[in-house]
Amino acid sequence: MEEDPDFQIRYLDAKKENSKFTFKPDTSKDHRKAVHHFVNKKFGNLVETKSFSEANYNAGNPNTVITVRFREKAHKHRKRSVECQERKAIYTAFTLRKENLEMFEAVGFLAVKLGVIPSDFSYAGLKDKKAITYQAMVARKVTPERLKNIEKEIEKKRMSVFNIRSVDDSLRLGQLKGNHFDIVIRNLKNQINDSVNLRERILEAIESVKNKGFVNYYGPQRFGMGKKVHTDQIGLALLKNEVVKAVKLFLTPEDLDDPVNRAKKYFLQTEDAKGTLSLMPEFKVREKALLESLHRFGMTEEGCIQAWFSFPHSMRIFYIHAYSSKVWNEAASYRLATYGSRVVEGDLVCLDEDGDEHLPNSKVHLVTEEEESANTYAIHQVVLPVLGYNIQYPKNKVGLWYQEVLSRDGLQTCRFKVPSLKLNVPGCYRKILKQPHNISYQLREEHDTDVKAEGSHINEANLSLLISFDLDASCYATVCLREIMKHDF
Repeated sequence: MEEDPDFQIRYLDAKKENSKFTFKPDTSKDHRKAVHHFVNKKFGNLVETKSFSEANYNAGNPNTVITVRFREKAHKHRKRSVECQERKAIYTAFTLRKENLEMFEAVGFLAVKLGVIPSDFSYAGLKDKKAITYQAMVARKVTPERLKNIEKEIEKKRMSVFNIRSVDDSLRLGQLKGNHFDIVIRNLKNQINDSVNLRERILEAIESVKNKGFVNYYGPQRFGMGKKVHTDQIGLALLKNEVVKAVKLFLTPEDLDDPVNRAKKYFLQTEDAKGTLSLMPEFKVREKALLESLHRFGMTEEGCIQAWFSFPHSMRIFYIHAYSSKVWNEAASYRLATYGSRVVEGDLVCLDEDGDEHLPNSKVHLVTEEEESANTYAIHQVVLPVLGYNIQYPKNKVGLWYQEVLSRDGLQTCRFKVPSLKLNVPGCYRKILKQPHNISYQLREEHDTDVKAEGSHINEANLSLLISFDLDASCYATVCLREIMKHDF
């Protein structure tokens, strides 16, 4: 940037509402891009820059100005009276029903229709795509009337909202106590070479899970099952601060010939964010937000950091949690293969029967040799750490296994903090076994009539299972069902 002889010190006043500074009109696109890069590199955590066409410009010589203003989150730290904050804060709670729709896609669509950003929505947990799901949500800066006005529009996306009301605050991850599931499993059949009566086998399997529980694995949907790139791979790249690699992984296409994957393929071939934006369908809100940032800041390391900030914090941390979840699943399998259901010296056990995943270290106990000999603890009390900076590891073969995995993945010195992306991962503890609550079930025969020949009909009874149960927060119905059915999905 050239030195301006008329340069004067300019500043934004944090005490003034909507304080901003506008540069002189600039016809050079390259110079404007350099200004954006400079301001965001030096002050990106506090301020944001936007380009606007001048109100009264000459059509033959259009001028564009750059405005600098506080980022909303940074500006929240200004000293304001409690009364002022209460007057301006608007929170609307509602129940979201969605069908066959990914959580982040649903939030992105709602944000666009309501004129807010995805981080203005809060929720206590994520819901699966391949289901009809209901969940509590809170939207910030949205009135109940405004939400009611878009009800018909969102129905086109297989969404609906109800129980709309004003509330005083947002929701937080971890506030969820549990989930209720109603599931129908059709066309049940015995496994090959199983001669036991099918009804008896089904009831036996349900009673077994009801009494003994199931291994508390994270479900395959957490990792993007069936996708070429899994969410844990992106999380590992972010933990290693490989932000450019993480962007490329996020935009890796599947082997499908559709508009979304054609756009992703074009980007990986060209790194042309602007061209990819024109190809990417409107409903891919996350991808378009990322690409808009890459177009603005470039495909450099700094540009990719800014691009990740186009996602709300809950989504950035989601990928790192996916990596931690994958390691936990592997650890659970190793622990059970090594020691079985015995509680051994060096195991970690939960001292709080009602404890959830967010146990403090004071509630986690290291099993001693004497306690192993006396069978003081049972397998349902054993916990394993979910990776983070504030956890302890088992003091047995399982603890050594964790260190080997961290070394394998290049995380020997990882502190589980990514300052550039404002991500801190304290970690937690997760019970190896969990049990469903309030199980009820019903077997039902459904008759199909098959016309074999004229005047000849054969009735075949297909058995269906209707099952309902409750699970604690962060437990997966798919994992519970897999244990009942002894079958991978």
